[in-house]
Amino acid sequence: MDKLGATRPAVAEGRLLTLRDMVAPLFRKKWVVLATFLAIFALATQVAWGWASHYYVSTMQVVVGRGRSEPSVTPQQQGAVQDGSRVITADDVASEAALLKGRDMLQAVAETCGLAEVQVSSWDGSESRDLEAKKAASLDGATKALAGTIKVAAEKTSRVIELSYGSTRSPGTTACVLQTLGKLYLEKHLRLQRPAGAFNFFAQETDKYQHALAESESRLVSFSKTEGIAAPDTLRTDMAQELVAAQANWYHAQQEIAANRRRMENIKEQMAVTPSRSSTAEASVSANLLLDQLKSTLLAEQLKRTQLLMKYDPSFPLVKEIDDEIAQTNDAIANAEEAKYVNRTTDRDPTFEYLRQDRAKAEADLASEEATATALEQSIHSIRSQMVSLDMKALKQGELLREAKANEANYLLYLEKREQERTSDALDLNRIADVAIAVPAYVPVLPAHNPSSVMLAGFLLAVLCGVCAGYLAEIVDPSFRTADEVTEILNIPLVASVPRQAVRIQ
Repeated sequence: MDKLGATRPAVAEGRLLTLRDMVAPLFRKKWVVLATFLAIFALATQVAWGWASHYYVSTMQVVVGRGRSEPSVTPQQQGAVQDGSRVITADDVASEAALLKGRDMLQAVAETCGLAEVQVSSWDGSESRDLEAKKAASLDGATKALAGTIKVAAEKTSRVIELSYGSTRSPGTTACVLQTLGKLYLEKHLRLQRPAGAFNFFAQETDKYQHALAESESRLVSFSKTEGIAAPDTLRTDMAQELVAAQANWYHAQQEIAANRRRMENIKEQMAVTPSRSSTAEASVSANLLLDQLKSTLLAEQLKRTQLLMKYDPSFPLVKEIDDEIAQTNDAIANAEEAKYVNRTTDRDPTFEYLRQDRAKAEADLASEEATATALEQSIHSIRSQMVSLDMKALKQGELLREAKANEANYLLYLEKREQERTSDALDLNRIADVAIAVPAYVPVLPAHNPSSVMLAGFLLAVLCGVCAGYLAEIVDPSFRTADEVTEILNIPLVASVPRQAVRIQ
């Protein structure tokens, strides 16, 4: 045998394949297995820590058909509102996805985020292109590379467009690409969707009618200063009400004058038959004070008699004397109770006095009502003449007011339209009518692939490739490894065999 390790399975006829038979080729070709394993594992290690540990991916989502309602440009002050909830088709989403990969935006992104780097080497000095041409070429190459690297995926059953960009640059640069692309995309979509120059048009018209309104108000103020009246129409209405009230008061004063004259005549008739004085009070009273004194005396005499009876007999002279006094006191009490005193009072008759006061009041009221009627009659003539003058002034002021109101209406109309456009422009800085950034791009913190996982996968791949390389080397090796293989393959009898160890010893 020129070389040990056959390419065929070393299994004699009638003997089963064992685990040792399966592993034996790997041990015989251990250097091939080891070299293959180390080469692939070294490559996996370099990929894991040289590429995977520095490869960052940033994502962003754009939703189509999630915008605000826009007022249409109409001559009315409240324009019709365009509904943003229209039906979004797959073609609309595909159009937005194509717009996201526009070359102009990708070129601006590459320039903004610093993807176009001009590499200056020693042999560049022989070229005739200047630095600007080199920068343009580098920018063009970066744009093409960015167009091939950035991924724009739009689902058929969804209105969401997902963008992803991966690079071995810094995480900030990776996020900068999508953030700048989203900003440029919104601005470009705005330019394509909304009409240009609307704000400037409404601003010019607003300034025009603002000056016209100022002139109309100036003429109106001059009219008020010249005529000395601010609101003749309102003043005429108030004076008409005052005229009606004055006429009503004049008729009322005439009625009061007639009533007071008739009242004075009736008072004179009543005073002629009414006495000037009359009795006001008459009262009859008994001698109450005398009765009180007599009753006190009677009580004292009765107490004295009681005390005498405690010492003397009723026939005793002192007792009889006190009895006589008691009897006299009782007679005096009876006489005092029968006596009556009458008090009578007279005064001026109240009816007569009331009539006298009422007559004086009626005379004063009559004089007042006559003066009031005269003054009201003069006021009515004056108000009528002033109302005629106010009619002419009201017509002139009404013409000025109509002109001012027309200018004011036009000014407010264009002011409202200008503010609508201003609001739309301000809101468009963050979102547009029918497209919005649903999930903005973020700065990735961790690499897209775990280096440890890549190394583990490389290790397993290296083991698999090493085993396969060992078996492949065993298959392509034409040498015989055992005497049974010589007999089986060459079909000749084997005379002698020398072990490999013995050969090495010799």
